[in-house]
Amino acid sequence: MADKILDGRVAVVTGASRGIGRAAALALAGAGAHVVAVARTQGGLEELDDAIRQAGGHATLVPLDLTDFDAIDRLGAALHERWGRLDAVIGNAGILGNLMPVSHVTPKVWDQVMAINVTANWRLIRSFDPLLQRSDAGRAVFVSSGAAAKCRAYWGPYSVSKAALEAMVRTYAAENERTGVRAMLLNPGPLRTSMRAAAMPGEDPTTLKTPEELAPHFVRLASPDWNETGKLYDFPSDRVLAFSAPQ
Repeated sequence: MADKILDGRVAVVTGASRGIGRAAALALAGAGAHVVAVARTQGGLEELDDAIRQAGGHATLVPLDLTDFDAIDRLGAALHERWGRLDAVIGNAGILGNLMPVSHVTPKVWDQVMAINVTANWRLIRSFDPLLQRSDAGRAVFVSSGAAAKCRAYWGPYSVSKAALEAMVRTYAAENERTGVRAMLLNPGPLRTSMRAAAMPGEDPTTLKTPEELAPHFVRLASPDWNETGKLYDFPSDRVLAFSAPQ
């Protein structure tokens, strides 16, 4: 059982019903946080809630499609009314889109990937920033990918969206250097998830690490003791990487 280093703190986790988000929610709750679990699937959220309660934790379930941007604003208002602050947000939800040449990607797929992977996370920042500022140590952690830098063939929309996410979070971090808010990116690397299976159907999943192995690092980055900002925690190498700026 994790130490209760997040006892009394409130943390939002998106994409919380499965995979990385579910593991992160369980770990945060295990560390004492009240988890506000956001996902599209009610059933998955209820299963998560059962697991959190069985471990002695507490959660609030929010069935929400992140492309409903007005709903994100309503969630921010509800958090303000109930707690008056937010201590951590884990922006985990993301979609892969279709793997195909950039010139073949349909506008519909492009817009869907950008809406979930970029715009929804911007709306989270926009709605939650006032709440994070009211925390004694607001923490924002967004899940990125090595695809942001690798730019492999056929991964266009996903790579572009993660590169945009990284630029946005780094900008947000720079804007908060003089506040108590810290913003980090996290690269999970190849993990045993349904998204990875869809992208790499021939891969043996037993060769990959699990979301549960990654989850404690969300607790670390969401804790008041974490002071790095505008950087990327790379799980495969277990290192915090700074972005090099052009001179």
